[in-house]
Amino acid sequence: MGSMEDLDYPQIILQYTSGFLVSKIMFTACELGVFDLLLESGEPLSSDAIAARLDTSTTGMERLLDACVGLKLLAVELTQEGALYRNTDISNIYLTKSSPKSQHHIMMYYSNTVYLCWHYLADAVREGRNQYERAFGISSKDLFGAMYRSEEEMLKFMAGQNSIWSICGRDVLAAFDLSSFTQICDLGGGGGALARECVSLYPNSTVTIYDLPKVVQVAKEQFVPPEEHRIAFHEGDFFNDSIPEAELYILSKILHDWDDDKCRQLLANVYKACKPGGGVLLVESLLNEDKSGPLEAQLYSMNMLVQTEGKERTAAEYSKLLEAAGFGEVQVKRTGKLYDAVLGRK
Repeated sequence: MGSMEDLDYPQIILQYTSGFLVSKIMFTACELGVFDLLLESGEPLSSDAIAARLDTSTTGMERLLDACVGLKLLAVELTQEGALYRNTDISNIYLTKSSPKSQHHIMMYYSNTVYLCWHYLADAVREGRNQYERAFGISSKDLFGAMYRSEEEMLKFMAGQNSIWSICGRDVLAAFDLSSFTQICDLGGGGGALARECVSLYPNSTVTIYDLPKVVQVAKEQFVPPEEHRIAFHEGDFFNDSIPEAELYILSKILHDWDDDKCRQLLANVYKACKPGGGVLLVESLLNEDKSGPLEAQLYSMNMLVQTEGKERTAAEYSKLLEAAGFGEVQVKRTGKLYDAVLGRK
């Protein structure tokens, strides 16, 4: 029998234990504006200069910068004047606010909201419910009332979702040929980034974003330009209000918010509104059929536990929900990226 030193797991445990430190370092550098400053400066800067410009301590900033170098988010060069720091390509593309593919908003949402809910993960596992009451002192009987508890929080969430679709949207919309659907309804379409990807990929289509009245108002004012005539809006609650007729309904990261009963209710409403020959496209992170992975989907499912009423599911579980609502000819496409696609037809 081998000794403890012969086993690999102590290193694995160390990596897992320090995982939250890694993400918090990245979130903090984003929040303080490190990557934005280095992009705007156009040249490498010393830790003293960065600290002065961002109004932080020099000792704290130097350690943060060195940790970012270790994470390959920054590069450092030793000169006669001392260490000079610059962004890596990854940081310029994904961590600066001005980049078209910026993930800054979703980082801030995770840092300031998701992290607080995850602090009570043990309670969520014990109770089987989300943790808004412990994290923020508010009831979650109205799930999106809790998630959109302030205009600032709603804006942060909508901007974060938009940033995700800026890099993942085309993958899921191109998983199937959707060109035969010209009248599309994006249920819970939020800030409209997926709708904009859709009309870009399928120029003969029009997309109606269906969402809560306050979400639609913000989307119109801040996210979808008025000159984008192929995108329209419809205000409502898709559990309680009528759903407009369309040829294709897109439910992107919607069903994973809800338990099976709510999913069946929503899909039945969609089936009733759907034109004959139409369909529904589900965009979700699919678990393996034995739920052994992928790790990202397992982590998202834990996040659904602490933040919503739902969970991530397997392709077979989504197929069963679709078929229970009346949809058939269910097809599944794994994209190899964060999100997969499931298409059902009426």
